[in-house]
This record gives sequence, C-alpha cells and structure tokens, in this order.
Amino acid sequence: MLQMTQNLAENLSPVRPWFGLITRKTVKADAMAGLTNAAIVLPQGVAFAIIAGLPPEYGLFTAMVVTVVAGLWGSSMVMVSGPTTAISAILFATLSEIATPATALYASLAITLTFLVGVLQFSAGLLRLGGLISFISHSVITGFTAAAALLIGASQLGGTLGIETERGGGVLERLHNVWTAAEGANVTAISISLITLASLLTVTRINKRLPAYIIALLAGSIAGYFLGAPDHGVHMFQPLTAVLPTFHLPNLDPARLRELLPSAATVAFVGLLEAISIGKGFALRRDEHYSSNQEIMGQGLGNLVGSFFQSYAGSGSFTRSGLNADSGARTPLSSVFAAGFLACLLIAVAPFVHLVPVPAMAAIIIYVAWKLIDFAEIRHIIRDSRSETLILGSTFATGILTDLDFAILVGVLVSLSVFLHKSANPIVSVGAPTTVDGRRVFMNAEAYGLAQCPQIVAMRLDGPLFFASVEHVSAEFQRLEPLGGKHRIRMINIVGVGRIDLSGAAFLMKEIRKSRAQGKDTFLLVANPQVIRLLERFHVLEELGNGNIFPHKGEAVAAAVNRAEADVCATCTLRLFNECKVKPS
Repeated sequence: MLQMTQNLAENLSPVRPWFGLITRKTVKADAMAGLTNAAIVLPQGVAFAIIAGLPPEYGLFTAMVVTVVAGLWGSSMVMVSGPTTAISAILFATLSEIATPATALYASLAITLTFLVGVLQFSAGLLRLGGLISFISHSVITGFTAAAALLIGASQLGGTLGIETERGGGVLERLHNVWTAAEGANVTAISISLITLASLLTVTRINKRLPAYIIALLAGSIAGYFLGAPDHGVHMFQPLTAVLPTFHLPNLDPARLRELLPSAATVAFVGLLEAISIGKGFALRRDEHYSSNQEIMGQGLGNLVGSFFQSYAGSGSFTRSGLNADSGARTPLSSVFAAGFLACLLIAVAPFVHLVPVPAMAAIIIYVAWKLIDFAEIRHIIRDSRSETLILGSTFATGILTDLDFAILVGVLVSLSVFLHKSANPIVSVGAPTTVDGRRVFMNAEAYGLAQCPQIVAMRLDGPLFFASVEHVSAEFQRLEPLGGKHRIRMINIVGVGRIDLSGAAFLMKEIRKSRAQGKDTFLLVANPQVIRLLERFHVLEELGNGNIFPHKGEAVAAAVNRAEADVCATCTLRLFNECKVKPS
C-alpha cells in the first residue's frame, strides 16, 4: 500500500522527471516547434471540432488545455495530444443519435462524455493496465481509422457541394443522402472547394513544412470573397463565441452518466490505443524511456481537466507529434509553447472567422480524412498476414455497415480471438541438424525433409504450455511421433515456452512416464529460471530425474549421443551430430 501511494505521488507530482533536461538551448528548440505546431493546429482544431459536431472553438480549446496537461503528465518527450480525427468521428457518430449537433445540449453531452473518458483513463492508469493495450492488434486501429475516414469524408461531401443533407447515419446512408440531393449542388461552393483543395495539394507538394492548411484556407476565403459566396447562397462560418476557454462544471446527472458510459468507454479505449502506439513509436525511434501507465494517467488527466474548460476528448496526434519531432522539439515544454502560441494566434484571427466559407473547410476536412487512411499499412497487412487481415477487414466492414463504436468492439473481440487461437496452438516441430553457410544448425525436419537420427529425436515447442494449448500440443506430439522412428532418446526443447501451468506440467509428466514405460529416456531443454521453478514446484523435475534437464542444446546432444547404443551407431552412416565422432563406426 505504501509503495502504491509513493508511485501515485510520483506519477502526479508537478515536478516532472524531464525538468532536469531543460536548458536555454532546449527551450529555444521547443519554442520553435511549438510555434510550428500552433500554425498547423489552428485550422486542424476547427476542422476536428466540425467533424465532432461541435462549434469550432471547442477544437481549439482542446488543442490548448488537453495538449498542456497530457504533455506535462504523459510519458512521451515529443508526442502532442489534442483533438484527433478518430475520436472526433466517434463522438459525432455517438452523440448525433442523442442530440442535434452544434447545439447547446450536444456540447453539454460532449463535455460530460469527456469527463467520463478522463475518469476511465485515469482509473486505468491507477490500476496499471498499460500492458493490456499491447494485446490489441494495431490492425484494429488501422481498420477503424479507415472506416472513420470514409465516414468523415461522406459527412463533408454536402458542404463541398453546397447542399443540405440529413445528418446522422453511417457511410452508406450519408452517401445516399448526398446522391439524392446532388441536383441542388451550388456551383460557387464547388468552385471554392476545388480552389481550396488545389491550393492545399500544391503547397504540400512545394514544401511540406509550410502551413498548408492555413494557406489553403486563405485561398478558399479569398476565392469566396471574389466569387461573392454569401450572395450565391454559400454558407459562411459563424463568429466564435469565445476566444479562450473558461471554467465550466460538466453536467454530472447520474442518468446522463449511465447513458454515456458505454460510448465513453469506447472513446477512452481508442484514445489510449492511439496515444500509446504513437508514444511507443517515437520513444523507440529516439531511444527514450516510455511508460504506458504514465501515459494513460497523462491522457486521463488531460481529458479530466479539459472537461472543466470547454474541451472535448483528445488523444495523441500522429501528425502533430511527427511535426513536433521534425521541428526539433526536445521536451514536452513544446506542447506548452504550442498551446500558448495558439491562444495568441486565435486572438489575432478570431475577428476574421466569419469570412471563411464552409465549403473551404469541408474540402480541407476531406483531405485530412483521405490522409488518415494508411494505404501502405493496409497493403502490408493484406500481403503478409491472414490473421491481421481478418482483424482489419472485420473492423473496417463493421465501421462501414454499422456504428463506429461497435466496430471497435468487433475489432477488439476478433483481435483477442486471434491471440487466444495462436496461444492455444503453439508451434510443435521435430528438428534435425544440417549445415547452413558452413554452420551446423537445427532446422524443421518435416518442413525441409531432413534425415533423422535413428536413436535421438529432437522435439521443439514454441509458445505457452497451458490448459488451452495442451490438447493441441498432445495431438502434434502424436502426429510427429513417426518422424522420430524407433528412437531411444527424446529431447523436448521448451526454451521457447514462456509460461506453463498445472495442465502443462501434467502433460510433460505424462510424456515422461510414457517414454519410460517404452524403455526410452526423456531430456528437457529449458533455460528460463522462472519456468524451471515452476517445473520444480509442479514436480516435473522430480518425475524427470537428475541429469535429464539441460540449459543448452549442445549439452543435451552430447548427453544423448553418450547414451545412444553403440551397436546402432556402428551401423549408422548418417553421423548427424558432431558428437557422433566419439561413437564406433
């Protein structure tokens, strides 16, 4: 209990471990990275808020409050948190079924949901559940993100065409609504959308470090001015109701909390998957320490505090994090600078927001959605792994055909099913020595058609040996038994077994007794001290007998050859092992 209290105090301490790394040089680098990030998140924050069905300022407030808190109390040195496309899409898909987007009730629901997300994430951090996230395949997020991107794109098509469509529904329903209303498309709106999109593509091709979103938004706004957008029925943005976030208590009505809890769990889960995968990736790339549990607590605190300052649920942003790292950020202080510079920029540009045409922002959002689909990763998954393709396909299809939050549930269930299936079906093989590039190595005798020693069979097990896998391992042992011929000694290599339970121990003892009843010896190869302790505790070593357990393959082979019958060795022409030299020929 004392240790837990000390860990909690350390996790929540306002004096962060990286404070000692701050120097004048790092402050300058972080300030420059923060300014670059602020320029990018200004149009992004507005776009993400619109995707979420909220007024534009909510996305900007999220990019201030959540960014600072999650940055300070997270674990990554360069990851930037804030509004993200995936979470914005889930929020909209969930809350638009309850309330009309962009209304006071809708915004209140979003803030309450964010409070719940913060509580769930912070609780997960307290319970040290960071390791559980590793069990969920990254293909879930890839498939979910692709489905979310199509939903976002479908929701913005009406804006680019200048037509009004019914809100809500999935991807197919939204596309159908756009199709039925397409005959009323506004030529001026389409022109503004195309000019904005062309400007965005041109700027990104010229120099990726330029603030392409801001430049494209300016181009679209200028086009709208010269084309007389308001006079031709093109909708313009409404002025911002506030420039800086203010303190407000979330509505914590018990009935509302119960209603939003399932959706909050989905958002919390997706947010943690995003944040941890991004944080881990940058930590590995930069050779930095990373703690999943600390990151979970940082994300939870960010959303919890944000819910009191007009912010909606956020997470780690891959785009902004990558830009932060590329811009030379050294510490999480860059997130603080980004929030501060964003506040300054917002004060400067707020009076001009009403000059931005809706089609210009809709075109930018569609571009963001398109970039969200990781085509290279999808091709890689489909080409290299059938199981990951199943996870990806089931998540994506569910997101397209039903609801996004249900897609996450399906993806997680399929991911866990694949994991359990692999755990329950470990690889069992018979090995034989052969020469590869001048070295003697053991390879799969069945797969490569290698000759077997007439007296010694080497079996290998890779994977957990527990109650769920015993049946499969037993069946594989029986299937592979003929490959060993009329062997006298069986070596069972369980170096690749990281976990063993009582059922696994019982299986090993059964195999040892069966071999002994047939007048054969059994050798165990095991090096993991934890597994050895379990074998001793479950009385496997007692059943095996002294001198029949080895930490290395060479020692086991030498002992097996030594016990091999000399008469058989004298007539053997294979001489597979180097140790066979000591036997009569």
